[in-house]
Amino acid sequence: MLKRFIFCSSALLAFYSGFSQVSASDTVKGKSKRDTVIRSLPSPLPSPPFPTADWDGAPLVGVDATPSDYPMQKAFGATKSKVKFYGWVDVGGNVSSSKNSNAPTSYDLIPNSVQLDQAIIQVTRQPNTAQTDHFDWGFLGTVIFGTDYRYTTGKGYFSNQLLQHNNLYGVDPAEMYGLFYFPKVADGMILKVGRYISPADIEAQWAPTNYLYSHSLMFTVDPYTFTGVQATFKLGSYWQLEVGVHAGNDMAPWSNSAQLNGLLMARWVSKNNNNSLYGGINSLGNGDYKNQHDDLQMVVITWGHKFNETFHMMTEAYYMWQYHALTGGTVINGPAKSFDEGVGPGVLIPGAATTQGAVNYFQILLNKWNYFSIRNDLLNDPQANRTGFATLYTSHTIGYVHFFGPNITIRPEIRYEQAWQHGVTPYDNGTKKDQKTAAMDLIVRF
Repeated sequence: MLKRFIFCSSALLAFYSGFSQVSASDTVKGKSKRDTVIRSLPSPLPSPPFPTADWDGAPLVGVDATPSDYPMQKAFGATKSKVKFYGWVDVGGNVSSSKNSNAPTSYDLIPNSVQLDQAIIQVTRQPNTAQTDHFDWGFLGTVIFGTDYRYTTGKGYFSNQLLQHNNLYGVDPAEMYGLFYFPKVADGMILKVGRYISPADIEAQWAPTNYLYSHSLMFTVDPYTFTGVQATFKLGSYWQLEVGVHAGNDMAPWSNSAQLNGLLMARWVSKNNNNSLYGGINSLGNGDYKNQHDDLQMVVITWGHKFNETFHMMTEAYYMWQYHALTGGTVINGPAKSFDEGVGPGVLIPGAATTQGAVNYFQILLNKWNYFSIRNDLLNDPQANRTGFATLYTSHTIGYVHFFGPNITIRPEIRYEQAWQHGVTPYDNGTKKDQKTAAMDLIVRF
């Protein structure tokens, strides 16, 4: 299967490289080809208030990705440095119809309480990919402390905190990678080497880059991080191609569950920048559930559409599978806790365990510092591999996001979710069929 993946990758790269010879020469409207060659289309969305200014969150070649100078950088008088260091604290609370656990809802796991979700430090140097004259390099390191480490944890990266002890709070070095920019490969190529966030998804692991406080059910159960090598090729003004290999979802290459997987994703943006498609193979290998850990295989597509300056939406769908897996997926062997009683190995699932998910985000821009977001999502877990319960789920969320300037944000929301299979009660540790929550978090950047 991996040989077929490599062949397809090579064929697609050859096709798009030929296509890019035409599109790379497109020009900014109103200017001749001699005046301006486009390196990247203008950002379609304002940021703030939206978490990203560009479609899909795919890494872009041809733009200046250098972060802003946040208060800590300014306090150290290092605003002229190419190395940027910053972070944030995200504290969230909720009122819930559940008493012990909000699972399978993620990122506000503990009902009727206030928790430290994320305290994060990031250090980065971004290569200059807007220029085409010389090689450049960079890196990114992200360390998280808080309850949200439970979702990013990768086997082999201090994972005993979760997989052996079921700790509510923990630390995870979630991103550790180098970046190498080669301007003469295609229309520019970035090579990423190390541990990085899974490229698929509308939603993001980090609070400041997510539309809402909570996450869709489909995001909760898909891959969070990979460790491997990924090349991103710019192919003209409207196309990018990503090709990579990694050790499987949420595990280090040296763990006893690691397996070789391939990645092949493409990104297209329309000439008017009002539509974007981003998708392909996020992970493809043998798909063997191994040593109590998932090896999720995933194909995914995301569509972004901008109606006008006020309204835009993002829609995603995926199909995941793996073989001879257990109900509940990756095993947490630690002691049962009130917020997570589903510890220990599940039941063997013969053949393939499949999962289907879809989500739509609809945004209403109010002004530079405010927007509404409406999210509707669906998760089908027919063999109980991802959640421990064989059922179809739906959830519906309405949220409001307000910035108190560039460094402080609040995100209140209300949410209703339910399981549709008769007699199945996945909520509040297997006692309820549905769940209602009102939640809010506070993000402070430093």
